[in-house]
Amino acid sequence: MARESGERRERILASAAALFANKGVAATTVREIADEVGILSGSLYHHFESKEAMVDEIVTSYLEDLRTRYKRVLAADTDPRTRLHDLIVASLEVVEAHPHATEIYQNDVNYLTQIERFGYLRNAGKEVQSAWLQVIEAGIAQGVIRSDLDPKILYRLMRDAVWLSVRWFKPTKEYPITRLAEDCTSLFLDGLSRR
Repeated sequence: MARESGERRERILASAAALFANKGVAATTVREIADEVGILSGSLYHHFESKEAMVDEIVTSYLEDLRTRYKRVLAADTDPRTRLHDLIVASLEVVEAHPHATEIYQNDVNYLTQIERFGYLRNAGKEVQSAWLQVIEAGIAQGVIRSDLDPKILYRLMRDAVWLSVRWFKPTKEYPITRLAEDCTSLFLDGLSRR
């Protein structure tokens, strides 16, 4: 019975995540989630206290994975180019593992941070920025990245290019995440000009 309840809970979360990603958190109703899963909306409350509890679980799992991977990249004793590449790989792997959560975070973070329950998202955003800036600033200090570029602007451009790939990039055997990371690193550091 517990296993069945756990499976239903996972189905509810998966359906809710897809709806939140496609429609937005505010526009998605508990009834729509229940209809998607094939249960009565009141039955959802046996598994989750609220719609916000579902969002919280989806986003928290995503952020924990992101933090873990970023810490691993920052702890590695590698050169700035490799570290940037590895940060991009880590980001893309999280996007692949949590596509709906990535969309929810990208689309609804401003809405969610207005809700007291999601205040932790402000700190999460600062942690992400800090990881990228640490890598970018090390690259500037070691002459790998141009010093005339504003690190925060560069961070936003790179981060958004990587994270928003959730909307269009589908890895294949011929073009896996690692290749996209290599191409992104090359574009960010070498530019578009022919060598």
